[in-house]
Amino acid sequence: MEAPARSRTLLLVDDKADVLAALRRMLRPDGYRILSALGGEAGLDILKQQPVDVILSEQRMQQMSGVAFLSQARLIQPDCLRMVLTGYLEIQSIAKTVNEGAIYKFLTKPWDDEQLRAALREAFAHKELADDNRRLAAELSQAMTLANQRLQALLEEKQRQLSRDEKVLSVLHEVMAVLPLPLLGVDDSGMIAVTNTAAQQAFGEGAQALFPGQQVDVLLPPELLCAVDTDDKEGIAFTAPDSRPYRLFCRALGEHSAASGKLFIFVPDRGAA
Repeated sequence: MEAPARSRTLLLVDDKADVLAALRRMLRPDGYRILSALGGEAGLDILKQQPVDVILSEQRMQQMSGVAFLSQARLIQPDCLRMVLTGYLEIQSIAKTVNEGAIYKFLTKPWDDEQLRAALREAFAHKELADDNRRLAAELSQAMTLANQRLQALLEEKQRQLSRDEKVLSVLHEVMAVLPLPLLGVDDSGMIAVTNTAAQQAFGEGAQALFPGQQVDVLLPPELLCAVDTDDKEGIAFTAPDSRPYRLFCRALGEHSAASGKLFIFVPDRGAA
């Protein structure tokens, strides 16, 4: 389905009614929405009331010149294209004031109908391209703003999650520290990842080997490690370096988290001889 044609609004400004009528008759077949104003003041009033795409103004007008009118029109509707209809010899005399009205194009009189119509078609195409560029820039800016807002919200949520996780870890570390049972967390390579105070105290002279980064086989011999079963509900007998008896339990990590490795729990064996 083709997009609907754009409405093209043209404002004609001249202080001679017959010139305006002639221009309207000539341009009517081109399908423009044509507004006309008798002089610059009337043109400014129209610009204050409704949007205009292209302005075609006579330069020589009694109350206000075309360039003076267009310089004020620029302040009211800066995005419309401004064109001046003037005599060939006048172009050089007004060239210095062109920047005041940001004139898009000068058209000479007497005009050629086809050249004038072609110039207007070009002006409208230029205006529509500029409008598209502004619209796309605004959409891109809006999209970037929304993306930045979403990213900021995501970062803030991640920060809150990290803060919560840090608090949970802090609590867990403290819980492990005060637990009366010796604990050893070991990764998949057999390296001690975490210990608690009870483990440090329980194994006496071997305490230096229980810091994270040491291998667990410093405390637990390989044959004992192989004998430990993570499904064993009774545990296996283990004698600490100070000859105190324990039941050793092992639990696999990762069932409820992204962790891996094993947790060794040493429970004093009250029933040992």
